Amino acid sequence: MNEEIGRQAIRKLEPGKLVIASHNPGKVREIAALLGPHGLDVLSAAELGLPEPDETGTTFIANAELKARAAADLSGFPALADDSGLCVDALGGEPGIFSARWAGPNKDFRDAMRLVEQNLERVGPDIGRDAHFICALSLAWPDGHIESFEGRVDGVLVWPPRGDRGFGYDPMFKPNGFDITFGEMDPEAKHRMSHRADAFAQLVAAVL
Repeated sequence: MNEEIGRQAIRKLEPGKLVIASHNPGKVREIAALLGPHGLDVLSAAELGLPEPDETGTTFIANAELKARAAADLSGFPALADDSGLCVDALGGEPGIFSARWAGPNKDFRDAMRLVEQNLERVGPDIGRDAHFICALSLAWPDGHIESFEGRVDGVLVWPPRGDRGFGYDPMFKPNGFDITFGEMDPEAKHRMSHRADAFAQLVAAVL
């Protein structure tokens, strides 16, 4: 759990409607699957026609909180937002909070993965390929109360990308201890050990 976040005033989430503050279908599917056992009526920001706020934060948690607050305020329901990204050690942590922007206006993550690989090649052929995914989850209520959690999973990058499961950078990320990428992994297996699962386990323990 991120130590920056105050833990004194945990608020429990009651059964009812919950907005997933994302327009990314892959993220919505993963978060909805994780929420499945908890008796919540899940809606997406896209279903409700909510706009996507500008992500002006400088950290994953800041952007997650910005999106969660906006969706809760506009919908009148509690809202859960995710901000996540790929951090590559040899690139100084890039693309990081700009992971989605590296995919361009068409959100083409094949281009984003190619850009990561090209940047690694510029650094040098013998450079390390260690990387990690970060996921910040923020849960906001319409009255402004918010709880935030951050998860992480470490691994290495492969090239060319492998597998057509998951989304985003999953096909080029091989988590430590596994011989397959997130793009090759069964979704249920990924749900048990991903950065999002780590953050979600913290959220469940705290508010559900």
